[in-house]
Order: sequence, then structure tokens, then C-alpha cells
Amino acid sequence: MRKMRTLGQMRSEFALKKVLENQTLKTLKPFSAGAPSMILQNGFGQALAFWAAKGKYEHMALLTVIREWFNKNGNDFFKSNTLEEFMIKISESSQQDYFEAQQETMHLLEWVKRYANAFIKDIQKEEA
Repeated sequence: MRKMRTLGQMRSEFALKKVLENQTLKTLKPFSAGAPSMILQNGFGQALAFWAAKGKYEHMALLTVIREWFNKNGNDFFKSNTLEEFMIKISESSQQDYFEAQQETMHLLEWVKRYANAFIKDIQKEEA
């Protein structure tokens, strides 16, 4: 018999799997720590667009995690096959859907940040 799981539990499991998949990506830890603040300071779409423009591996990894989460558990409107399609859907969404997507992303990123802190070694510690 399968027990019901909360959305928080599903976010936690998903974030843990994604962090473990990217465990060798040392720059994900500091980047994931600042990602929620960047969204709050600059706006959801603006932050995601900035990350896509930067195109560094840690930016793209986090964008992929967010897009995959929405494909698996998000509002059907945001399901997409590519990052470009996901970004278009964000830009075309209603104010309510946009805000809900931002909130869901913030909840997911809190788990990513926690697991990155737990499982990704510090770059500074390895260099010492």
C-alpha cells in the first residue's frame, strides 16, 4: 500500500536526485545559495533569462532542474520540451500563473540549496 506524499516531500526527493546527479559540479553550491535572492531582487523571468544568457554550466543545470520539475509536477501550462519553450511559456503566462511558478521555483530552490550544502564539497576547502 502506497502512502500519500506531500508536495514538499516530492520537491525534496526531486532536488536530492538532481543535486546528486550534479555532485561533481562544485560551482552549483554557491550558485544555488544565491539563486533565490536573485529571483526576489530581479524578478522570476528576469533571473531565468539572465541565467540562460550567462550559459555557464551551473546556470544551465539549475534551469534544467527547474524546467524538469515543472514538467513532472507543475502547472500543465509550463510543461515544455526545451528551455526556449519553457521561457516563452513563462513570458506568456498570466500574472497568477507567473506568481505561482515563481513561488514553486522558490520552494524547489530551497531544497536544492540545502542538498547542495550537504553533498557538494566546497571549492575553497579542496584548494586549501
